[in-house]
Amino acid sequence: MSLESQTLGGATQITRMVSTRLPTRHGEFKLLGYRDVSGVDHVALIREEGAAANGPAPLVRLHSECLTGDALGSYRCDCGEQLDAALQAIAAAGRGVLIYVRGHEGRGIGLMNKLRAYALQDAGKDTVDANTSLGLPVDARDYRQSAQILRDLGIGRIRLLSSNPAKQEALEAQGIEVEARVRLDVRDRPENSGYLATKRSRMSHDAPPEHHAWDTLADGRLPGGALTPADEALVQRYGPLIEAGPQLVIAQLGQSMDGFIASRTGDACFVTGELDREHLHRLRALVDAVVVGAGTVHNDDCQLTVRAVTGTNPVRVVIDPHGRIPHTTTVLTDAGTPTLWLVGAEASTPQTLSSHVAVHRFTSEQDFEPAAILGFLAKLGLGRVLVEGGGLTVSRFLRAGVLDRLFLTSAPLLVGDGVPGIRFEGTDALSGALSAPVRRFVLGEDVCTEFNFAAARPASPVTAQRPDQQDEAAGQH
Repeated sequence: MSLESQTLGGATQITRMVSTRLPTRHGEFKLLGYRDVSGVDHVALIREEGAAANGPAPLVRLHSECLTGDALGSYRCDCGEQLDAALQAIAAAGRGVLIYVRGHEGRGIGLMNKLRAYALQDAGKDTVDANTSLGLPVDARDYRQSAQILRDLGIGRIRLLSSNPAKQEALEAQGIEVEARVRLDVRDRPENSGYLATKRSRMSHDAPPEHHAWDTLADGRLPGGALTPADEALVQRYGPLIEAGPQLVIAQLGQSMDGFIASRTGDACFVTGELDREHLHRLRALVDAVVVGAGTVHNDDCQLTVRAVTGTNPVRVVIDPHGRIPHTTTVLTDAGTPTLWLVGAEASTPQTLSSHVAVHRFTSEQDFEPAAILGFLAKLGLGRVLVEGGGLTVSRFLRAGVLDRLFLTSAPLLVGDGVPGIRFEGTDALSGALSAPVRRFVLGEDVCTEFNFAAARPASPVTAQRPDQQDEAAGQH
């Protein structure tokens, strides 16, 4: 029988319609098109079709169609990220299949009904109660077409990329052996955490594994014992920051390859990618205070809190000599973590502020020097400091020689003209350029370079210390 219009047996008939190839950012896949007896089309993306007699079972993902997540990038669910992670896992394994199952929108209730369920969720119902309130099943999906596609591919034993035991049960009922269920490493988001929690508590989905290594790091300790490769990578990246002790000054900045942190209009959303923002949130979780300039607050209305990972929010410190940040900005109105507003003697501030905001007036320009600010924060018990932005503020702390480490992330963008990132007065000869031991981390499409300035400082008793530490040492004699 020819490849085209090959009809398979079974209760739900599937016809293989066409074979082609699909190059993707995860590499090239063989692409087969199928049509079921009701006229719905499905596709299978394949790496090395067939099953090795003695090798491991291939990775298989049954991915239910989700317009909002797959095509529109919705964060209400994790479907789009699961799709991308599945293709990445199959490509990395070098062998497997992703079946994209059409007609499964909204767990089988259809697009319009899914949007109606969204509206009920907006009003407070969870994903299960929203469906039943509409008189619809919680999950109306049928996986017989997927089992028949796998049989057409000569695959009867698989490792299923899913946290949903119902998919495993459905395939096993159709005679497919599920050797293991493999969880895709896609983290929860604030926008979908409630939805995913409901699926775990009311629909028996697997709970995510606990990440003990990060929890321990966020608690200021190094984890012990055997670690997974992912946890080992976290320890290697952030362990040195833990070992630095109670006094540490780091800075982080994301910029384009040609050195800009925003376009010429000030648009900085987003220069670097999602993994770099997660990295930034991890840095926030490892410090006592996060420092920004007034321009960053004015332009970005930043929250400066830990949201992408578990951890404690640092104290927010805003350097604002002229008191120019808007009084409605998040750092002044969100009581989720304390804010220190550092202003000059003549700056105007509101008479009434939220109780989480403390105004500190500096009487001279010298008080706003980086070393003086660090000394002020150290007296408040805030010895571990992250200087986050913007480019002028990070450059000032770098120029002052008070940074122990700088994390500078470069994004594959060429802005051409915009708001500059790192800038300071250079030297005539490259031999005098600022340098230090470095480590590099790949964060998706971005590359983060960590400069260890503390390791590059002379070892003499005085010059090896930052100015704020020299002041403290002088006071002990």
